[in-house]
Amino acid sequence: MTFTSLLAEAGLTGRGGAAFSTATKVAAAHAHGARLVVNACDGELGAAKDTWVVEHRLAELVDGAALVADGAPVTYAAHRGSETARRLAGAGLRVLAVPPRYVSSEESALISLAQGGLARPLTKRQPFVRGGRDSEGRRVSPTVVLNAETVWRAAQVARNGPAWFRSFGTPDQPGPRLVAVSTPSVRGVVVETAAGAPLGDLLDLAGGLPDGSPAVLVGGLGGTFVAAAHVAGLRWSDADLAGVGARTGPGVVEALDPRDCPLEFVDRCLTWAAGESAGQCGPCMFGLPALATDWRALVAGGDRTAYDRVVSRVGLLPGRGACRFPDGVAGFAGSALRVFADHLEQHRAGRCPAAELRTAPRGTDVHAH
Repeated sequence: MTFTSLLAEAGLTGRGGAAFSTATKVAAAHAHGARLVVNACDGELGAAKDTWVVEHRLAELVDGAALVADGAPVTYAAHRGSETARRLAGAGLRVLAVPPRYVSSEESALISLAQGGLARPLTKRQPFVRGGRDSEGRRVSPTVVLNAETVWRAAQVARNGPAWFRSFGTPDQPGPRLVAVSTPSVRGVVVETAAGAPLGDLLDLAGGLPDGSPAVLVGGLGGTFVAAAHVAGLRWSDADLAGVGARTGPGVVEALDPRDCPLEFVDRCLTWAAGESAGQCGPCMFGLPALATDWRALVAGGDRTAYDRVVSRVGLLPGRGACRFPDGVAGFAGSALRVFADHLEQHRAGRCPAAELRTAPRGTDVHAH
């Protein structure tokens, strides 16, 4: 059985968030002699899986890269100056130094950078595994980008077989997976698990869901807030999370601190996102900063039209950008509107439960009032 047949039988999909068939991607790469870029950037907020793979499974990662590349050149992408980049360079591997910005580790941004262009998403949304031309008309060599965990898992499939791989997870999402879990106690705990694991159990591995936490963020800046009341009954799988509008995504889970206003948490994230624009389309350059500004006005109160403006922008941003960055941020903000609706109402009334919790004497249950 060929390597790509093994991957297809195993049902391995990309672990970077898109969940595209790895067998399909690898088959196309082999057919066109595509160079391989291994994405080890940990580009999503709260992500830590790539660092873990490079630190703990580097030899297996290299073996997987050789199988995927099938003789073509291999480059490992890591943020410039990061510990991951230093480890890869120290192992004698070819490293693509990526600017430490959110959009720079997107698949087409890495392809552009590897071809000598800027590390920003390509405006033409076409797969470059077959080669072609970029948005500026430059010839692009056949290139395939795979997440570091995906490449490592490919090596595991080759070594242990598809049956072993499918003994983990669910029929729709087979195989072992890494998840980076953060709580107010500790950040970026990388745990080995599989789709179908109880969401609460994952949080327990990083200190647990704190009493009074309003929500859990699943999927980072492009993800979805899940109300804390739903966590106990949820499993970490696309099928289960779909019921609350979420998906497993890039394998990032974060429990919010009950003493941190969730609206201010969202405000910080949106402000940061507004500064991460690649500067090549209106939704990023103008839409995201406007969304961040309107959200801040909404949180501050007093602006009666702020809520309507946020809702409008959340609806207008998706599908209009050069890449999917605005889509993800709009979904993030939209889920915050839904999950924190009660908190928004209390802000309008001039009070913040999180602020009251911060100032309450220890042992006081402010939620009882």
